[in-house]
Amino acid sequence: METGDHKLLIDMMKYAATEQLWSKGDRIVAAVSGGPDSMALLHLLWLAARQEQLTIIAAHVNHGFRKEASRQEAEIVRQYAVKLGVPFEMIELDMPAYIEETGMNAQSAAREKRYAFLHEIAVKYDASAIALAHHADDQAETVLMRVIRGAGLTGLAGMAAKRKEKNVELIRPLLRMNKSDIVRYCSGQDIPYCLDGSNNERYYFRNVVRLDVIPYLSQFNPQLTHSLRRIADVAGAEDDWMELEGQRLFASLVTSSPDECKLNAGELVGLHVALQRRLIKLILNYLSKDAEIASFDAIETMRLAAAPAAPSTWRYDAGSGVRCIREYGSIRWVRVLNASGTSEDSYAFSISGDSKSAFITAGGRALHIERLKRGEAVRPAGRSEVCFDADQLDFPLTVRNRQPGDRIQVLGLNGSKKVQDMFVDEKIAPSERERYPLLVDANNRLLWIPGIRRSSHAQTGHETTDFLFIRMENE
Repeated sequence: METGDHKLLIDMMKYAATEQLWSKGDRIVAAVSGGPDSMALLHLLWLAARQEQLTIIAAHVNHGFRKEASRQEAEIVRQYAVKLGVPFEMIELDMPAYIEETGMNAQSAAREKRYAFLHEIAVKYDASAIALAHHADDQAETVLMRVIRGAGLTGLAGMAAKRKEKNVELIRPLLRMNKSDIVRYCSGQDIPYCLDGSNNERYYFRNVVRLDVIPYLSQFNPQLTHSLRRIADVAGAEDDWMELEGQRLFASLVTSSPDECKLNAGELVGLHVALQRRLIKLILNYLSKDAEIASFDAIETMRLAAAPAAPSTWRYDAGSGVRCIREYGSIRWVRVLNASGTSEDSYAFSISGDSKSAFITAGGRALHIERLKRGEAVRPAGRSEVCFDADQLDFPLTVRNRQPGDRIQVLGLNGSKKVQDMFVDEKIAPSERERYPLLVDANNRLLWIPGIRRSSHAQTGHETTDFLFIRMENE
């Protein structure tokens, strides 16, 4: 087995030093799937260990997707780890059963279980890092996938050389190496590896990008993968600077407590627009672990609310359990979910049978309610409006947020349906579901989920003379 100064080893050692991936004497868990990338990573780390006094642990996950093939891969990794004299750890999972039980996406579920195991092994060996075998071609694919999905600067940065997760560094020592060089290295070093047939299945978006999109686009730029990797390098450096500058501004401009951040609207407007967006993202991340998914439109809505021409008082549910409130010269972001993840803002607004009109704001939405006679009534225009036969309604009506077990007799469907299921179907964010307004009658019968569906109760017809018309608007 060759142990000389191979170019890939030299390149990896230089990259590790530049990115400070490890220090002498560190313990590193290598995630080894059995493919050429991870097997090369294991061998290169084994060589590096001699120079850097590292301790390497090989960790393998048998996901149980391909039964016999998975067992063979596990045995190849185990045997090679033994040959290198590297400790070997493995877990066998029944991912098909787990996916059926949780309803999760297969790739997301596998990643969740895989990383949980890697962190477990890192704790067992008191390791400082988990080494992943992502390479330069993976980076190019990742950047292009994010471009297609509409990523911002952080997304264009692609995968980081190292990233802290649960007090352990996730490191990628091969991130500057081409796949072809890695495969060639395995052949030259007699490193065994397995090929996963699922990598050629176009069911997965990444495979489509690798097999179809990149080859097609490469007709117009033969250096496409190199260009995408360069984009990641440039975006990564600029994103790092933006993050540091954003953190500096957070410390100097934002008044924070565990459940609230407050900022002078004029000071926010005075920043460059890129820093305005970054500062808002940092505030959301400070208040909620789920705020990474905040959309560009949501951040832009909050940014524009600070403008001098914007309303002096204003509120907006930013998602992830955070509300943004403009109060004259200041903007506040407050956490509105408690520790159990449910809303502390329970509400119930009554509508009496004598009311000719009413206006209710609840759950980030405004409801305009009117009693109309025949000749005045108008047909609902879409799902944000509804019209009931008022004579068939049991008053008082109530606008409230949801309660456990809420169901609705949906117009056009047999039987009833859970409100929770309808929220999921309509992709209502979990942070919004506890505050979303529902219309119920005096018997707690659910009449309408504004903007989603109405019940089959109290439909209007030719004989209707008294109409209750309601229009919903987002606040």
